[in-house]
Amino acid sequence: MTSCARDDYHIRIEGIHRELGIPETYRRQCGLAIQPEAGSLVNIEMDVFGRQPQLEAGTCRAWQRMKAAALVAGIELLVVSAYRSVEYQKAIFIRKLAAGQVLEDILKVNAAPGFSEHHSGRALDIGCQGFAHLSDDFENSPAYRWLSANAQSFGFSLSFPRNNRFGVLYEPWHWMYSPAAEKNK
Repeated sequence: MTSCARDDYHIRIEGIHRELGIPETYRRQCGLAIQPEAGSLVNIEMDVFGRQPQLEAGTCRAWQRMKAAALVAGIELLVVSAYRSVEYQKAIFIRKLAAGQVLEDILKVNAAPGFSEHHSGRALDIGCQGFAHLSDDFENSPAYRWLSANAQSFGFSLSFPRNNRFGVLYEPWHWMYSPAAEKNK
């Protein structure tokens, strides 16, 4: 990405934040890194809601390897959510604000537009049958136990464990792919 494009992206994010009322201090306070939107995405299997999710190509390959290894162990991993554009993230905030939720509470469970790992095309929300999606209940599942023991071998890590440094609520379902992490295993 050229510095000009990066500047345009930052300007776009700042405008969205002003529109949503997200304070200028958000980045410093939360410590999350700005996430560029993925440039090239590939379709993966349908998610649990019947939507067509997408991932960055390398993440897709790692996901397919991890999912196949889990299946050999008798664990079926399901896609709950994958790539999200900045505009999609903005729409989530608009919907929640319109429903009367307070911005401070929304920011505890959703990264501000521009800061969601989902923008990168390398983040997955993962679920399994018999456990509520996007719920702490997932930590009690065999799928979560398998991911905790094995996901790192495929380059995935849990982004928001309990009491994480970002102040984001615990998300046992949210896993981020790092090509460097996979190569080191």
